[in-house]
Amino acid sequence: MTASEIRLSSIVVVVSVTITSLLVLAVQRESVEFLGISSVALSAIICFSIQWTGWIPGSILQTERFYDITGGLTYVILAIFTLWMGSFEEGPGLREILVTGFVIVWALRLSSFLFLRIHHKGRDGRFDDLKTSPIRFLVPWTLQGLWVFITMNVVIVINSQSGESVALGFWDAAGGLLWLTGFSIEVVADNQKSAFNRKEANEGKWIEEGLWSYSRHPNYLGEIILWTGIALFGVPCFSGWEFFAWISPIFVFLLLTKLSGVPILDRRAMEKWGEDQEYLDYRRRTPEIFPLIGRSS
Repeated sequence: MTASEIRLSSIVVVVSVTITSLLVLAVQRESVEFLGISSVALSAIICFSIQWTGWIPGSILQTERFYDITGGLTYVILAIFTLWMGSFEEGPGLREILVTGFVIVWALRLSSFLFLRIHHKGRDGRFDDLKTSPIRFLVPWTLQGLWVFITMNVVIVINSQSGESVALGFWDAAGGLLWLTGFSIEVVADNQKSAFNRKEANEGKWIEEGLWSYSRHPNYLGEIILWTGIALFGVPCFSGWEFFAWISPIFVFLLLTKLSGVPILDRRAMEKWGEDQEYLDYRRRTPEIFPLIGRSS
């Protein structure tokens, strides 16, 4: 453990908590309260508490095996907790039940998929240089807390609102359709890649069949679409500062396309196949995320 490691981890924790606190202050105005604390603020506390609790055994055992499952369960816990909190003043409406169900289905499916994948592989290369140092390993767990809270913010605000739920309408129908589309794309893409990787003949190869022939990262496309769909459920019931909760789909898009998703995977792919002309041709003819948009040169 070095001074630079402690400094970096401290900065990550302080920045993550600061961003979360500012978002809480912005969107909690209509939130129900328990002992004078808003449901939104309690959700933030729960979110980081779960991650930091998971970090302790993860650091002791130097393993990332339950990192993804912890993130997924946090989504489920927050969805159920905020639905319960929101029912203090008025029984949950159909909108609250729908978005809660959407999150639970998505989180259980994705987290179990990622858990089984890492269990099969035995490791996740992202954590090789982090898990050997408890203070360094604190960084991804803290960032996961920030990721979960920002991504879940639309659902947290919808479920935590005091008063009677607004009737469902056009925006809710559009949101539900987008969520179903995005979820289907993500599931199909993950299953296609898993089936591809199970074949011995494909060992060491990249996938360019099925949805992967239209997008190099169709699973991320599905993720972006489904969270955009959930955000639309907030249109009829948000007001004022609550619209800051719409940072959720924007954050998901930026995270997957600019930070931890596409850049990391594309860098690894170029390290493996950057000198293979067939792979370079695949990159040129296949858009990064959105089909028919943004082909590589």
